Amino acid sequence: MKIIMLGAPGAGKGTQAKKIAEKYQIPHISTGDIFRSNIKEGTELGRKAKEYMDQGELVPDELTIGMLMDRIQKKDCENGYVLDGFPRTIPQAESLKKALSGMGQKIDFAINVDVPDENIINRMSGRRACISCGATYHIVYNPSKILDVCDVCGEKLILRDDDKPETVKKRLSVYHDQTQPLIDYYKEAGVLVNIDGTQELNKVFSDIAAILGA
Repeated sequence: MKIIMLGAPGAGKGTQAKKIAEKYQIPHISTGDIFRSNIKEGTELGRKAKEYMDQGELVPDELTIGMLMDRIQKKDCENGYVLDGFPRTIPQAESLKKALSGMGQKIDFAINVDVPDENIINRMSGRRACISCGATYHIVYNPSKILDVCDVCGEKLILRDDDKPETVKKRLSVYHDQTQPLIDYYKEAGVLVNIDGTQELNKVFSDIAAILGA
């Protein structure tokens, strides 16, 4: 079972990807993890990727695809995998399709966790983080016992710049321009599944599991 997770930043696709990986015993693969792993191991692809990252540039698609193909050929991917954070654009999707085809593989499901922008802005602006120990909270869904104080270490909680409404709006704008076209792309391929991401977290997952099969 080869799955791609789609959805706007803050839609909860990463959380659902982890739950899918756990239930179906397949790896949850994010491009960020692949980059870090290759850089840490000092692979040739990792060294090349680091050069771009150190200069603040995007890692070229061919490098990303190379690292991804290397990752999905490992033994733990024999029964499938969940891709989270890639592809982000139509050219990346085309490159992925071509690379998988060369291995005799194809994507089985593209799961779109659909959440309106307004919900995402409210969700993310309610997040609070502890800069000391890294614990995260939400003022509505997962509040700390004392307002703006970390339960774990007692340090002050902050609203990260990434979660401020104006930043979230910019990220959503980029998503709609670059990534949303993938929804039509995978719909045409006949593998798109739309899931209502405004529901309670476990209900979202049960809807996904109903489509993937118990």
